[in-house]
Amino acid sequence: MTQINKLKIFNDPIYGFISIPNALIYDLIQHPYFQRLRRISQMGLSYLVYPGANHTRFHHALGCMHLMQKAVDVLRFKGVSVSEEEENALYIAILLHDIGHGPFSHAMEKSIVEDVHHEEISLLFMRQLNIEFKGQLSLAIKIFEGDYHRKFMLQLISSQLDMDRMDYLKRDSFYSGVAEGNVNSERLIQMMNVQDDFLVIEEKGIYSVEKFLMSRRLMYWQAYLHKTSLVGELILTKILKRAKELTLKGVLLPCSEPLQFFMQNKVGLELFDTETLDLFSQLDDFDIISALKAWQKNDDFILSSLSKMIINRDLLKIKLTSDKIAIEDLNPLKERFALENNISIADTNYFIFKGKIKNQAYDKEAEPIRILKKDRTVEDVIESSDQLNLKSLSKSVTKYYICFPKQLI
Repeated sequence: MTQINKLKIFNDPIYGFISIPNALIYDLIQHPYFQRLRRISQMGLSYLVYPGANHTRFHHALGCMHLMQKAVDVLRFKGVSVSEEEENALYIAILLHDIGHGPFSHAMEKSIVEDVHHEEISLLFMRQLNIEFKGQLSLAIKIFEGDYHRKFMLQLISSQLDMDRMDYLKRDSFYSGVAEGNVNSERLIQMMNVQDDFLVIEEKGIYSVEKFLMSRRLMYWQAYLHKTSLVGELILTKILKRAKELTLKGVLLPCSEPLQFFMQNKVGLELFDTETLDLFSQLDDFDIISALKAWQKNDDFILSSLSKMIINRDLLKIKLTSDKIAIEDLNPLKERFALENNISIADTNYFIFKGKIKNQAYDKEAEPIRILKKDRTVEDVIESSDQLNLKSLSKSVTKYYICFPKQLI
């Protein structure tokens, strides 16, 4: 039997060639759980705004692993000891950090499953893979859960300056065409070091950190929280909520078997057994899109109207404001819409609603980004920076929105 060459390379438009470091990583990438990420879009419904934003979580996970390879090389060069086992665990943990994302990502966490965060599902996938791979993921899981004694390793995977953020900002900026999001990940990684077991950025890299935080803020306003992406995601959440409501009333809606299961059952974290996880692993963006195409023709006015909105990109009107919106402001719109479409006031909540969004580029309450000064002392980037705008980046900015059908203007 011929031995398959598992030391393959991927051609990536962002970094050029990405190499697979060993056979275990190759086998994890080949696993159906991971291959499913090819069918999960990285930016959800942002393609409704930016037509190029069709890249996938598969792309992103490989990019993160590539950056982790660079980070390990840099830290070793600077005298930080990283054993082969630790190195491998870092690659596995970063490769699988997003494996728990559902179709269209965040819309799912509020509708298909009952408030189960994608990171919790990622962990369930990792544990299942650990059984299949006979314990070879144990250290990766330990690091991912924050239980490993070398704290900087978790910071490389999940912190305010991790490989995940470095890749998605650069990648999402590239595919969406929002140039402001482009970060210099190479320079940031070159400036990394470890002091007292914490990840630090050497002082000469501070301007790259400032640019990174500013890019993150701009990407949130221009891409992730763009009002059209936002209203698309809100409509999708309402569609799935309505579909679940109808299914629980006994209406059989045409959709794939895995989606049917999540429509018929209220699935919280405690119900995620191996069988449920397997069904979840069969869900991707295509299940949702094909369901929406079928539901456009449904007799239910709410389900068909909302499904048409996404399929035809004829969305609800969304208005953003800095001021809070009173619930009373919605009442005249609801009464008019109910009358015009012969539906109850309660049902108008699917079409007319309000909410708020927050953007905070740097969280002072979370694990800080540490700057290593020339005298070997360490301080928070906010204290080190001479940029006044960095202090403002740590303030949470809230905007309020109201959504309603265009014909009510």
